[in-house]
Amino acid sequence: MKTIIIGGVAAGMSAASKIRRMRYDSEVVVYEKGGTLSYGACGLPYYVGDEIVDENKMIIRTKAQFEKMGMAIHLFHEVLSVDEREKQITVKDLTTGAIFSDTYDKLLIASGASPILPDWEGIHHPVVKTLSTIEDGKAIKAIIKNDDVQNVIIIGAGFIGVELVEAALGLNKKVTLIEFKNQILPHLDKEMAFELETELKKQGANIRCNERVESLEAINTRQTYVHTDKNQYIADLVLVCIGVRPNTGFLKNTEIKCARNGAVIINPEMKTNVEDVYAAGDCATVYHQVKDHGENYIPLGTNANKQGKMAGAIICGEKAGFTQALGTSMIKVCEMEGAKTGLSETEAIMENFDYKTVTVQALNHAPYYPNPQPIKIKLVIDSKTRRILGAQAVGYSGTALRINTFALAIHTRIPVDEMGWVDFGYAPPFAEVWDAMHIACNAMK
Repeated sequence: MKTIIIGGVAAGMSAASKIRRMRYDSEVVVYEKGGTLSYGACGLPYYVGDEIVDENKMIIRTKAQFEKMGMAIHLFHEVLSVDEREKQITVKDLTTGAIFSDTYDKLLIASGASPILPDWEGIHHPVVKTLSTIEDGKAIKAIIKNDDVQNVIIIGAGFIGVELVEAALGLNKKVTLIEFKNQILPHLDKEMAFELETELKKQGANIRCNERVESLEAINTRQTYVHTDKNQYIADLVLVCIGVRPNTGFLKNTEIKCARNGAVIINPEMKTNVEDVYAAGDCATVYHQVKDHGENYIPLGTNANKQGKMAGAIICGEKAGFTQALGTSMIKVCEMEGAKTGLSETEAIMENFDYKTVTVQALNHAPYYPNPQPIKIKLVIDSKTRRILGAQAVGYSGTALRINTFALAIHTRIPVDEMGWVDFGYAPPFAEVWDAMHIACNAMK
């Protein structure tokens, strides 16, 4: 059996490794457009902010290590098209320009996603950057570490945008964050995101929500104006973080079905609608456990790694399916932490759930132990079954990891009332006798 994998980062290399472990005699060929395999892209904002100094520490395994496992690895090779009827792909060697074909028995599309770059006038100015790869990180770092670079404009207040705000603040830059929605971190409900927005303002960031970028205007090769519908800003560096788009353009002439945003539609077994063609990671949809349907786009490293590993096992004949995604996520925002799992209240409305919510504020440890700090928790439950549909938490030390307990509760369908009696550990430095999670669950009437 010969498996070709398009994409060599999280999902692709997880699948490749699983196939080699399960069927060592099979042939595995990987085509990767970039020059680096299997790296922790989620660490890139911390690399830009100099918390990670050596970019090589983000690389999980090297090309040589994968080749030692018996894989054929081709870096700087872009897949141009797929012929699913002939089981053939067309590839371009980006170093030589040579174009050639290769055939497969099984094909895994793990091509990931790329930052969206709008068609604003002036978008191609030298100081306008996006962050997706290690090469991007190096380019941004080369600019932002310059003492002459003071005014950093970040467009888009999702995970990467907010993490880059913290990175730039840590380098003593003047930071403006522009977001066209009415809040930062739109995966959270507004009142939860507000706490983190307040923290960014406290640390010196200029937060501009409800503001839309319209164009950029070059001042010189090192500076540009950012024009919005409300203001004009001078920028020494502009970081565009308005979302990502699946890298699936090479599938346009195939019968492989894609969602409206271009993500490959797959079933829980990672299969597309075309026989022997699979997909995983940020280029694909995912089955959401609470929404109970498969056409969801949740580009997270956790999903990519799990989908990749499962795709590899299924390609080797194992009977399995990935239906456990909850979109569980965490973010550090200066001195605070934020986290979410399952549905927000906004999503519960969109999915037509009959739901209830409760929001409480508790402490991260015993009040008599030094430096107690608040944790705010919001729960969303099914009104009839009392099943937890989602949880959000914002606060200080110890906040983010508590969301994993709620993820497990949703996964195992523990009713909120039972969750309020679970025997969580207690010691004054870590929790109150009634943990913040207990308090939230027991407040749900």
